[in-house]
Amino acid sequence: MTVTSTEIDRIDRRILALLQTDGRIATVDLAERIGLSPTATSDRLRRLTRDGYITGYGARLDPQALGLNLLVFVEVSLDKTTPDIFERFAQAVMRAPEVLECHMVAGGFDYLVKARVSDMGSYRRFLGDTLLALPGVTETRTYPVMEEVKRDGPLPV
Repeated sequence: MTVTSTEIDRIDRRILALLQTDGRIATVDLAERIGLSPTATSDRLRRLTRDGYITGYGARLDPQALGLNLLVFVEVSLDKTTPDIFERFAQAVMRAPEVLECHMVAGGFDYLVKARVSDMGSYRRFLGDTLLALPGVTETRTYPVMEEVKRDGPLPV
């Protein structure tokens, strides 16, 4: 859903900030924290969701607990930069569960992929079997992450 041109005020921004740190907060508790009634808070939550500011809720998982110890960023270059190739690449990358994020970028390469796998051997298989097999891929450059300094940061609302 795309965000509409509806203006949000400081209370809406406070709601969004609080939800980013605790998406499971009860409406009554949220209302108390922002100084509104539960009904008024529920109305604002519905509007913020309807207008596309809130796109969903989910749990943040610990990748190491799940055995996904290796985070990599991969520069991907395509052989052609045509709408057809971009579309085919985008559709194919959406099917790769290892890919956490994929961004088309301006500069010396076409896409920046963020992926998570268990180890370097798994990454090697992912690179050969998945990334290099994506439509139009001619070259990749991989950057394994040595330390995550900040992740899942809240948006500055």
